[in-house]
Amino acid sequence: MGTIVLFTPLKLFDPMLKKRDDFEDILEERRTSSDLRYALRCYTPVLYKGVTPCKTSVLKSMVLQSDQLHYVINQVSKESGRAADDVREEASAILEEMAHSLQLSTVRFFAFMLSKVFKTLFRSICVNEEGIQRLQQAIQEHPVVLLPSHRSYMDFLLMSYILYTYDVALPVIAAGMDFMGMKFVGEMLRMSGAFFIRRSFGGDKLYWSVFSEYVKTMLKNGYAPVEFFLEGTRSRTSKSLTPKLGLLNIVMDPFLKGEVFDVNVVPVSISYERILEESLYARELLGVPKPKESTSGLFKARKVLSEDYGSIHVYFGQPVSVRSLAEGRVNRCQFNLVPRHIPRRPSEEIQSFVNDSAYRLVRAQEENMVLKPWVLLASLLLQNHHQNRAAGQKPGMALDELTTQAVWLRDVSRQYGAFLHWPDHTSPSEVVSSGLSLHRALVRVCEGRVQLAVEQEEELLSQAVVVLSCASYRNQMLHVFVRPALLASAIHIASSNQKRKTDVFNSFSFLRNMFSSEFILCPGATVQDFEEACYLLVKTGVLQVTQQEVLVTERGHRTLAFLTSMLDPFLQGYQVVCRFLCEEDTETLTEKQFIPAVRKFIVNHLLAGRLRYAEVLSSDLQKNALAALQRLGAVRKIKGYLVKIQHFLTQL
Repeated sequence: MGTIVLFTPLKLFDPMLKKRDDFEDILEERRTSSDLRYALRCYTPVLYKGVTPCKTSVLKSMVLQSDQLHYVINQVSKESGRAADDVREEASAILEEMAHSLQLSTVRFFAFMLSKVFKTLFRSICVNEEGIQRLQQAIQEHPVVLLPSHRSYMDFLLMSYILYTYDVALPVIAAGMDFMGMKFVGEMLRMSGAFFIRRSFGGDKLYWSVFSEYVKTMLKNGYAPVEFFLEGTRSRTSKSLTPKLGLLNIVMDPFLKGEVFDVNVVPVSISYERILEESLYARELLGVPKPKESTSGLFKARKVLSEDYGSIHVYFGQPVSVRSLAEGRVNRCQFNLVPRHIPRRPSEEIQSFVNDSAYRLVRAQEENMVLKPWVLLASLLLQNHHQNRAAGQKPGMALDELTTQAVWLRDVSRQYGAFLHWPDHTSPSEVVSSGLSLHRALVRVCEGRVQLAVEQEEELLSQAVVVLSCASYRNQMLHVFVRPALLASAIHIASSNQKRKTDVFNSFSFLRNMFSSEFILCPGATVQDFEEACYLLVKTGVLQVTQQEVLVTERGHRTLAFLTSMLDPFLQGYQVVCRFLCEEDTETLTEKQFIPAVRKFIVNHLLAGRLRYAEVLSSDLQKNALAALQRLGAVRKIKGYLVKIQHFLTQL
């Protein structure tokens, strides 16, 4: 393993040294003044280097006349035998289908309507004003890319609403083609800055060229910040998803080719106290198809307006300079060897740089996610639910005991650097009661006891909806605990209180590698993550670490038990996928057939009492487990079918 230097300088690991901005509730003023006056107010945002907004027709013309698109059109014409004019017409049609048509009148309409909706749904929308000021400054200096986290359909509407409120330039937003199918609403979104892209391009050179040139033209000329979701889609589990690199490659390209001096990338963290799609996500994870986006579906969803969804916190992070990210990592001279307009696949060096940057940016999003007290309560109630079921005990726990444990977990979370929004001038019992009240669909409080709203006589999938919904809130704090939890699980694998440090590191390394599709774990940072986990557990009195050994202190057992319990559902999920592949005939199974087949296998085991965690029914966990087994060489895909490597699976 080599020597692990444990005590890296304090400032690298101590999360309590991180300073974060204060928040302001932007709905406070909306509740006391006219929404119409707000929507019609003077809106004069400052743009990059003072450029004037560009008409959509001019923007399209610039794209269609670009050297890169001309080159690709001629290439496609030669390869397909079609006339260049026909290919050019196809490119124009693609652009017409894709392009935004941002209009201030539509933005004003949305500003008015969203004010009404947000005041009904949410108690507050809290924004860090210092982050907005940094963003305004960044927009004037360099082209800007906004990267919000993605947990709800509400995200992109919320972003534009906030920027309009603060008189910041409105972004152009990458949206999935499925939104375009919504009559009226699709066009309204287009006129508020959305541009529509296919979920996948396959090998369509022309589509990729039109798309990339369109995004780069908007970015290079600084007409508007470009906004997209680095995770590619909404997270149904509230965990950050593995970043998708396509759009990030595109927005970094103008800097790498020397077409702009720099690009500022701004990670934005959006934290919901209660997610609108809560039960919808849980059902999707259990195999219920996602409802198709439609205008009628939007109107049917009006019943959510009668619900209370608590508060939202939106944190605009520090602008990240692509120039500073690339310094010492990328030799840009390679781009001088080929004319800029000729498309080329990114080199391994560029791919590695973009991938590492993507992980760093998602980590930046995670670090500024605001955790509400309910996140702690959901975690404690889930662990209690599983423990009671395994021991055959009465469900639930005393309200006083839950409050005591929540205070303990609050203090531990803060020591580990959680951005926790816990009202300090309110008694813990009131904080707990408020959290339970907001999420009363998921918990029951009766005769001084609290339990998940799961009835034993209910069918398994109905119980699983509640468990997976609670797990999605627990998952919001995983980024705080995942490294210490991996270390706790590695220590648990060893039997005695005194563990050889090399053995613990090797177990940590294996677990980290296995879970690298499950959590955001930066490539090549295994030793750094191990050191960080050791530092946190030593600092909080859980471990003592010498050059050779890792020792658990007397007071450390409680924290280690909590941390291992946090990771246990994921471990059992991966184990049951291995068992399924070992025991079942999977040689004729395609990847598409895998999820329904493994779900049926898991349901049978849960009903027979052989599995402890209903969370293993999550299709997200099953897909990640399969991806891990493919990466570890235990499963291969040959001609579309999954082929297991038996001796690997048996070892796992």
